[in-house]
Amino acid sequence: MFRHCDPGEKPGCNACFFILPSKVKVFPAMFFPDNARYFALKVAYIVLSLYLCSQDCSVMGKGKLAKFAEMETFSNVFQYPYSVIDNVPFAMKGHWRDRYFNNGNPIVLELGCGKGEYTVELARLFPDVNFVGVDIKGARMWTGAKQALEDGQKNVAFLRTNIEIIDRFFAKDEVQELWLTFSDPQMKNARKRLTSTFFLNRYRTFLVDGGIVHLKTDSNFLYTYTTYMAKENRLPVLFATDDLYHTEGLDEATRKILSIRTYYESMWIERGLNIRYIKFRLPHEGMLVEPEVDIPLDEYRSYHRPKRSNRETGR
Repeated sequence: MFRHCDPGEKPGCNACFFILPSKVKVFPAMFFPDNARYFALKVAYIVLSLYLCSQDCSVMGKGKLAKFAEMETFSNVFQYPYSVIDNVPFAMKGHWRDRYFNNGNPIVLELGCGKGEYTVELARLFPDVNFVGVDIKGARMWTGAKQALEDGQKNVAFLRTNIEIIDRFFAKDEVQELWLTFSDPQMKNARKRLTSTFFLNRYRTFLVDGGIVHLKTDSNFLYTYTTYMAKENRLPVLFATDDLYHTEGLDEATRKILSIRTYYESMWIERGLNIRYIKFRLPHEGMLVEPEVDIPLDEYRSYHRPKRSNRETGR
């Protein structure tokens, strides 16, 4: 931190000093040559920022560790990130119904479930369907997992893992539908988009032939990209709208789903952003290809975060 001398005092006097954290070290500014003072100020600022960040992260880290520890005791959570699944095969692959849910009901996945709000609410709306929320962020998932346990929901499970390896956890034809709720649009890298050929080919390994993929998003880029993907690959689109909450003629299931709004979704709606939705079938046959089309980039990245790139379009 830099404190300048009082007005009227000559710059470089003993009243000008730099303060660095950790045991509070004070360095008079006069010790720095004129051409080095700006650099010294930047160094002091960076060190102070790192120190304050470490204090915040220390407190936050303790909370995360406590949640991770508690999740180890949750019967509805399975934790298999990259580092684990490579050494310990997932024995329940192909056995979700008989070893966990204990029923023959359909299985629906929510990929990138965050806090699990959507997974929990879908399970409440559709008690005869089994839901599995998938995400790598365990501290967030803790919220939904704990709520499901407290509410006694038997048709909910959570899987903490990387979505890139989702095909390691479900067997052929084990899943009926997928939900992608407010996924990162990944405007710079098509391979990382959850509706790219990279991921759709993975979904085919466990989704029933013609299984349904739902995409609900505030991102016009991701919505437009997905519509082009469906068109280019002749994937049957069952419904699509670029303004979900102002569309008439919705079927009963979709109307029920409209009652579910996550925390951030509500903020986006208040901000005036349209919520876009598309659902399509994913057949097993046919080679998938990426659409060769330029799509206007979103003007923002997420709530209260500005666009980082000067580019106007992407593929």
